[in-house]
Amino acid sequence: MNRYWLVPALVLGALVVVALDQESGLRSWLSLRESLRDSRTQVGWLEGELGRLRRDGSDLVSDPLAVERTIREELGLARPGEVVVLFPDSASPTY
Repeated sequence: MNRYWLVPALVLGALVVVALDQESGLRSWLSLRESLRDSRTQVGWLEGELGRLRRDGSDLVSDPLAVERTIREELGLARPGEVVVLFPDSASPTY
């Protein structure tokens, strides 16, 4: 009797059980892999943001005009005779 088909059949059966089992490590592993990918994307974005903030901080320390520009932008202030024009934020919905 030829029993060479028994090993592949057992392996295939085990794979089917693991793939369909809700509590198996395979589903947890796939979920963790997706979470890791999302976390790496977020870390990349945060590293870019950190670089931008470091540049802004360095500008604020070394450039007096950067301090004035930042204060004017954040507080909406203007010098005498200037007019402040505010544009609606495109990210926030307008009702």
